[in-house]
Amino acid sequence: MSRTIALFGSSRRHGNTGQFTDHIAELLGFEVIDLGQLRISAYDYEHRNRGDDFEPLMKRVLEFENIIVASPVYWYAVSPPVKTFLDRISDFLDIPELLDAGRRLRGKSGYIVCTSVLEQAPAPFVSAMTDTFEYLGMRFGGMAHANCSDGYSRTAHEREVRDFAQLVRAPRDASARG
Repeated sequence: MSRTIALFGSSRRHGNTGQFTDHIAELLGFEVIDLGQLRISAYDYEHRNRGDDFEPLMKRVLEFENIIVASPVYWYAVSPPVKTFLDRISDFLDIPELLDAGRRLRGKSGYIVCTSVLEQAPAPFVSAMTDTFEYLGMRFGGMAHANCSDGYSRTAHEREVRDFAQLVRAPRDASARG
């Protein structure tokens, strides 16, 4: 079983970010969950949305050591499906019977896969994600960004895919040597 799972959110499943994420997934052999295909309600302080797809998904995600969040850069932020998923992690920090499960995020590795029309991912996008990982007690494992101003190309973005795959493999390789 793979130690890695990707949570993907975009308005186009097979757009630039989807193709980039799938290319990485093919190389590393992990599953990509399309958050847009799930019924995940917005965060609710009264937790009246507990019957949606979030809790079962989160419990599944907690079984993995490496959690990749894949999103295009939308106005310097993650896509709406990713933002909703991240907001709902609060359920695992607020609801007493979910607290122990939520604490299992500590020590896991969080990664970012993103696309934009820029040479680099914007600092506000990156810091929002890395700050979220830090708040949750997760280790930031690294990021893959593809400049898709000319669209996504497997050939043109091969280096980014291979470099990122090496980042994700590195902790496993290091533990095998140690």
